[in-house]
Amino acid sequence: MSALHPSDSGAYWCESGGGAAGPSAPLTVSGGPVILQSPVLPVMEGGALNLSCTARAPPSSPTADFYKDGSLIRTEPTGHMTLRPVSRSDEGLYSCSIGGDRSPSSRVRVTEKPPTSAPPTSMTTPTSEAPPPDSSPHHLGFMLLLRLLVFCPYFISTLLLVSVYRLRAKGSKQPVSVATAPPLQAEPGLDDDYDDVTTDHHF
Repeated sequence: MSALHPSDSGAYWCESGGGAAGPSAPLTVSGGPVILQSPVLPVMEGGALNLSCTARAPPSSPTADFYKDGSLIRTEPTGHMTLRPVSRSDEGLYSCSIGGDRSPSSRVRVTEKPPTSAPPTSMTTPTSEAPPPDSSPHHLGFMLLLRLLVFCPYFISTLLLVSVYRLRAKGSKQPVSVATAPPLQAEPGLDDDYDDVTTDHHF
């Protein structure tokens, strides 16, 4: 663009072929004797803001007064001012004056600095070593008592089982009494019959 006029002032932006629009930037065309040159795009937080105040006619002194939101903030003998580092509080309307002539106000925007991802730190988990076994007499006595308490019930139950088994074995071997009936007596008269029988043998 050449041969600008104050009517060319406004917000400008660009669009891609797909219709995506970029951020708008204000452009002020001044017809006055003093011009403030300020960044068109937003300044990133933590960076530097450079402002330059120039006059159309060479002034007798390039000393310029810089204003923010209508209040004087600094006087620079060279006509250039740099703010560093920039913070969100530096956002606002800036203007300058040389030799009593003042420039139109220009808005300066400050964007937040993107958070930086810290590199992952390798953290090592301390390994806890097992304490050495306690060999004090109290510890040994406690361990012995614990083992006895665990072993005694099994030992006692074993003795009881053996005793019960032996008692049952003795009970099964008791002598058995067998009663025999007395021999039958022959009826009277049978003996006499047998006595009268004789056997003759012939040779």
